Amino acid sequence: MAAPAGESVVTYLLIKSLHLLFVVGWMAAVFYLPRILVNLAESPGEPAVHARLLLMGRRLYKFGHNMFGLAFLFGVALWQGWRVFPARLPNVTTGMHWIDAKLTLVAVLLAYFIWTGRLLKRHANGGALPSGRALRWLNELPVLVLFGVLYLVIAKPF
Repeated sequence: MAAPAGESVVTYLLIKSLHLLFVVGWMAAVFYLPRILVNLAESPGEPAVHARLLLMGRRLYKFGHNMFGLAFLFGVALWQGWRVFPARLPNVTTGMHWIDAKLTLVAVLLAYFIWTGRLLKRHANGGALPSGRALRWLNELPVLVLFGVLYLVIAKPF
């Protein structure tokens, strides 16, 4: 027996809200981890500050991965959940290709996040970081990519 339309909408909106909550958590990590790298690059000769920043960076990176994993699970449920629960979840992307572009940009953000995590790990093992100035410029890139994601989700241009 199919679920009443009202229950289907509630299920969809609950999953969408959870997806957005975890996306916000992940994006906080995507934006803040490079700032920790900037501070690490600009704090040579301060071992206590350095140790604290490395600890913060490792914890933030783990938090970011957890948030991404949960956002991913709820995102897949929104995107493909109708195949498993057709009475509960609508097919919201049939014939639309904005989702392909969005997922490509999300993959770019994930690659960026993993790269910043590797920079942190390499630095913790004695490797050099790019300059603080270069890291500041690199910190701006996810803002532009996120703008593209938001535009695609809101406008659904194709």
